[in-house]
Amino acid sequence: MSGITLPARTENLEALIGFISRFAQKRGFSEKRTRQIELAAEEALVNVVKYAYPDQGNPDVEVRCETADGGRLHIHIIDSGVPFHSEDVMPPDLEAGISERKVGGLGLLLMEKMADAVHRRREGGRNILTLTINEETGSDREK
Repeated sequence: MSGITLPARTENLEALIGFISRFAQKRGFSEKRTRQIELAAEEALVNVVKYAYPDQGNPDVEVRCETADGGRLHIHIIDSGVPFHSEDVMPPDLEAGISERKVGGLGLLLMEKMADAVHRRREGGRNILTLTINEETGSDREK
C-alpha cells in the first residue's frame, strides 16, 4: 500500500490526484481508465476540501492506494472531518431541466459511475471512502 497525506486544501488537489494517477499508471491501467479514476478521485477530494472541515480550518486528507487480486485498485480517501452520510444527499433529478435542478448530488453519481464500487464508513472518528476500480469497466469490456 502506498499513501500520501496533505492538508485538505484546493491547492493540494493536483498533487493528490497526481499521486493516484501515477499509482494507477504504474499498475498498468489504460489512459482512458486512469482518466476515469482521476475524475472519481477528484470529485471525492473536492468534497473533502469543501465540506469535511467547516469549522476546523483545513486539517489533513490522506490517500492510500493498493492493488488487489484481479487487477483491482482500491483508493482510500480518509479525513477526520464531520461525519458524512450519503443517505442525507438527495439523488439528482436527471429528468429536470438544468434551471430546475437542485444543487448537489451529481458528484456522488459521477463517482458511482466511474468506480466499480464505492464504500463509505466512519471509523475511529474518521470518514473513509473507498473507491474500487477494475482495470476495465463493464462498458469497456463490451466494446
